[in-house]
Amino acid sequence: MNPEVKLSCKDVWKLFGPDGKNFLEKHQFKPEDETLDRAGLIGAVRDANIDVYEGEIFVIMGLSGSGKSTLVRCLSRLVEPTSGQILFNGEDLLHVPKAQMIEIRRHKMGMVFQHFALLPHLNVLGNVAFPLEVQGIKRELREKRAMEMIELVGLDGREHNFPRELSGGQQQRVGIARSLAVEPELWFLDEPFSALDPLIRREMQDEFIRLQNSLHKTIVFITHDFDEAIRLADRIAIMKDGRVIQVGTPESLVLSPADDYVAEFTHHIPRAKVLSVASVMHKLEATEFAGEVKHKQSIEEVALQVKASSLPFAVINDRGERIGQIDRETVFTILAGQTT
Repeated sequence: MNPEVKLSCKDVWKLFGPDGKNFLEKHQFKPEDETLDRAGLIGAVRDANIDVYEGEIFVIMGLSGSGKSTLVRCLSRLVEPTSGQILFNGEDLLHVPKAQMIEIRRHKMGMVFQHFALLPHLNVLGNVAFPLEVQGIKRELREKRAMEMIELVGLDGREHNFPRELSGGQQQRVGIARSLAVEPELWFLDEPFSALDPLIRREMQDEFIRLQNSLHKTIVFITHDFDEAIRLADRIAIMKDGRVIQVGTPESLVLSPADDYVAEFTHHIPRAKVLSVASVMHKLEATEFAGEVKHKQSIEEVALQVKASSLPFAVINDRGERIGQIDRETVFTILAGQTT
């Protein structure tokens, strides 16, 4: 059964400069880059197409200036696209009146940005409850919901603290709790951890994974860090100069890059980090096993236990069925940087 598409971006352009829409129409929505430059237009997003499935973490990544943040703002109409379609639950958001779009953002979308943007005069409880207050929800109900989110992100006991009394990681947790308070169907996160120290960033990634395992949100996550992307993403879109160059799983991007740019972007990533057990397992032949590993685990996750045993490990699927086996020779080959 194919997953349901929650958010779809079709042929989206965002041009900065004069009369961009007429320019695109004049050039049949396929202008050359040189033509854009001569017209004095900046193609921040160029003919972008992506589908985001319900319940997945979809990461958009690229270098600074690649267009990833502009694209996400187009998806939520914080920035108005010049042309194209943005389909949310099958409805084209570009045809939705602005007042209705505001309500969609208030009730169905959560947003977390790199800068926490907490209100300094409100304590943690007040900050998390704020979007519910905007919705007109009564104080008792909004504070009850806010406390649930505060507990969810591990800040219970801090609800009466003010932002200045919190660490950077704690402030970001408040931002996450605030965005979740409205129970969004779609969650946008724009480099939410990049301002944090490396250790805190790792802790926040762990927290994010824990939250997603509990909440199963549909998430669009921006980062420029491929290590972060492969930890978090179900699928990744890589952007360059406003264009979506390739969309795929972390594994497919590393093993089958679409061009030299994607290859360069991913070349430093050890294959053991992205190769799944299922992608390198062998046919189920042994009768005795040292244990079992899950087919979706990375080679890095299982390497120590598999290397330590002379017996192979059975590979199991989500239903607990044995679908193959993996042995230490296979793991050693991958760790040595060779193909299997």
